[in-house]
Amino acid sequence: MPATVAGLRYPHTRVLLPRTRLAYVHLRNLLTDAKRDRSARVSGYVAIWLPEEFLILYLELGELVNACVTDGKAFQVIAINAALEKVPSEPEYGEICFHEAEFDQLGCMFASQTQAPIAWPTELRPTDPSALFPYLMSTTFDGIVEIVSEGEVNYLAFANGAVKTAFLAGKTKGTIVERVKMLFDREHRALHVTVRHWPLPSPLPVQAPAGLVQAYRDLATSLVLRLVADGSESAPAIAEHARQTLVKIHPSLEGFTFNGRTPKPVVADADSVTAAVASLINEVIWTASTHEGDGPEHLLRELTYERRHLFQSAGLFDRLSWKVT
Repeated sequence: MPATVAGLRYPHTRVLLPRTRLAYVHLRNLLTDAKRDRSARVSGYVAIWLPEEFLILYLELGELVNACVTDGKAFQVIAINAALEKVPSEPEYGEICFHEAEFDQLGCMFASQTQAPIAWPTELRPTDPSALFPYLMSTTFDGIVEIVSEGEVNYLAFANGAVKTAFLAGKTKGTIVERVKMLFDREHRALHVTVRHWPLPSPLPVQAPAGLVQAYRDLATSLVLRLVADGSESAPAIAEHARQTLVKIHPSLEGFTFNGRTPKPVVADADSVTAAVASLINEVIWTASTHEGDGPEHLLRELTYERRHLFQSAGLFDRLSWKVT
C-alpha cells in the first residue's frame, strides 16, 4: 500500500477502537456489537488498512450504511458485502480502527472520496492561507475545504465564505484558527499540504440492505420462471432486453441478470433499487405476459406474498402498474 494511504488519519470525536492489528479483531463481531450494544450505536467509521487496499466503512447509529475503497490512486464506492469480503477471515496483515465521528463529518469524508473537487483558479495558490481564505471570503463560498497535511485529513465547512464548522485531525490544542494555521505552518508546506474544495455535500447516502437486494433478485427470477411456465418461452430474453434498456436510467439493474451473466454488486440506495425493479417488472409483464389466467395482479400477489411486508415497506407496490392487494 502506498505510504500516502497507510498514513491517512481522519478526525474523530471518540476512539472506540484504536488503530491495531487486524489479526486481533473479528470484524463482523465488531460490527454486530456496534448494532446491538446500545452504547456502541454511534455514527462513525471503521478504517481498515489492507496490504493492497484501504477501506472505509461508514456507520450510522450502529448500522453499516456505506463503504469506500482505494488502492492508493482514487477512492470509489463499493457494495457493503463486497467490502466485507475483501477482509480475510483470518488476516495475517492489516490494521483497523473504529472511530466515532459527527454525521456532518461523514458526509464531508464521503463527498471528498466520491466526487471530483472544484478546480481552483490558475492564479490561486491554495496552500497559501494568505491567498486561500481571502479568496473564499470574496466568493462567499458555500461548501467544504479539505486540507491534508502529512497524512492528517481535515475538513472546513464554509458558509458565505466564513468557516462554519471544522473537523480537525491530530491532537494539537488551541482555537480552530490556531489549529488551522498550524496546518500551513510547516516547512515546505507546498510539498506537504494539499488543499481541495467541493460544494456543500449531501447527507451520507445509505446503501440498500443486502437482504432487500437479494429479495428483489429472487422476485425477478421467479417472475421470469413463472412466465416461462405459463407459456412465454421468450421471457428470459425479454427480461434481459428490458434490463439492458432500462440500465441507462437505473444503473442498479447491473446487479440483475437473466442470461447467465454474473451480476455486479448493487451500489445504490433502497429507493433507487426499488424504482429500478418496479420499472423492470412493469416492462417484463407488459411484454411477456400471455394475458391469460388471472392476470398480472394475481401473479404479482402470488410471487410477492411471502415477502409482502418487506416489499410494502420499500414502496415496491406503489410503483407497479397494477394494484396488488
